[in-house]
Amino acid sequence: MMIGVDNLISKSLVSVIQDNLSEQTIKKLDDRLVEKYGITLRQAAEDFQKIDEVLREFFGEGAVGIERKIFESICTVSKAKNTDEEWMTIKDSNISKIVLATFGDEDKKKIISVLMNESHIVSEVLEICNLPQTSGYRKMNSMISDGLLTVDGYITTTDGKKVNKYSSIFENIKIDIVRNDITVKVKIKTDSVKNSLMIPLLRN
Repeated sequence: MMIGVDNLISKSLVSVIQDNLSEQTIKKLDDRLVEKYGITLRQAAEDFQKIDEVLREFFGEGAVGIERKIFESICTVSKAKNTDEEWMTIKDSNISKIVLATFGDEDKKKIISVLMNESHIVSEVLEICNLPQTSGYRKMNSMISDGLLTVDGYITTTDGKKVNKYSSIFENIKIDIVRNDITVKVKIKTDSVKNSLMIPLLRN
């Protein structure tokens, strides 16, 4: 199961693969994934390592170039001038919509702001943001599912249960609007970069 930034990128992975590979290749890829792992291409979008292994079976080292082309249709990663800060420019409209919709929702924006700098369990986030339990849990679960929040450790309660702490996958965002063209850039947290299988293929 993908976490964090890879989970966010995976939202558009299947449609972009379909745009970049021939129908025949996609069918072979799908058939081989079913044969080898018992999952379809759509299911494998949640576990890119399996897609990578099958592509390498078919294309050898050429798989790296194919994967890079696929990911660059979704987003690119580059360092800001004179710094080591890595920024991801989102090119895929579906993922841009997820990010923009999140920052267009006041409650979700509060949640992101709290979790950009420090990880918390869900109940702490709802208390800090002064959000109702039901809608607050629903919004956080939506953000976890979208890949905007990721597990970052846990706490052990007095009765011995482990409760996940969450943090934002990025620590800054820039939204540029030129005429009708919207560009979304996010600064990825170091931990999210370390845990990503996809980011190394996106670096410029």
